[in-house]
Amino acid sequence: MSESSASLPEGAAADWTVPQDWARYTPAEHAMWDRLFARQAAMLPGRVTPEFLAGLDLLRMDRPGIPDFEALSARLMAATGWQVVAVPGLVPDAVFFDHLANRRFVAGRFIRRPDQLDYLEEPDVFHDVFGHVPLLANPMFADYMQAYGRGGQRAGGLGAIERLSRLYWYTVEFGLIAGPDGLRLYGSGIVSSFGESMFALDDPSPNRIGFDLKRIMRTRYRIDDYQQSYFVIPSFEDLLRQTLETDFGPLYDAVEDMADLEPDAVLAGDRVFHLGTQARMRGG
Repeated sequence: MSESSASLPEGAAADWTVPQDWARYTPAEHAMWDRLFARQAAMLPGRVTPEFLAGLDLLRMDRPGIPDFEALSARLMAATGWQVVAVPGLVPDAVFFDHLANRRFVAGRFIRRPDQLDYLEEPDVFHDVFGHVPLLANPMFADYMQAYGRGGQRAGGLGAIERLSRLYWYTVEFGLIAGPDGLRLYGSGIVSSFGESMFALDDPSPNRIGFDLKRIMRTRYRIDDYQQSYFVIPSFEDLLRQTLETDFGPLYDAVEDMADLEPDAVLAGDRVFHLGTQARMRGG
């Protein structure tokens, strides 16, 4: 939800927040949310990590219409001390990290048009709120997101934003988790996408590889299609522990001297849950 630099939009506060202005949503916009929600809610049970479904329930996100950020934040604050704040679009890296470090999740307030049902370039309120917010009700994941924000503040001074962004991409946006009944989804970019929710778990095309911090920071990612590789964490507790216990400065230095890896790469030392055919990328 960040970009390297931009000018402060008219009407935005110094921290780039704007009023959600919930009353301005039209019946058609609320209906679009309900359509997207119903489609994902019917398909995700048995595919998504149980913590995500617990968050949906705790935050009462099954109520019709686009959530009111004020009411949603009150429930989220009671659970983990987080809140949701509206922004007009992508925000600069420093702003994004500052919000996360202070347990504020920035969310776009617009919703996609009917012709954008399955794909849009900039994250909308459905991606940001349905995809991200339920897991912020989980204490371990909530702490991870704050730790990531604090890490981002340090990464900016070390010239390592691109490396750290890969961690966000392959965990928060497109991560898988190894549950007791097999792999499950948790990344917001997957759980908010009907097509990728099926592709990430079921399709033979992508690799599914065990989580490794250094490996992820070397790996490029796709922004124009489904992922060629997904990384699997063992638990949110382990993800948080590794983030808190790792000194990222030496890690950035080590990675800087190593070649980047293509999104479909598989290394000899990888723990491979599934070796992908890459048929989607080859047109097969």
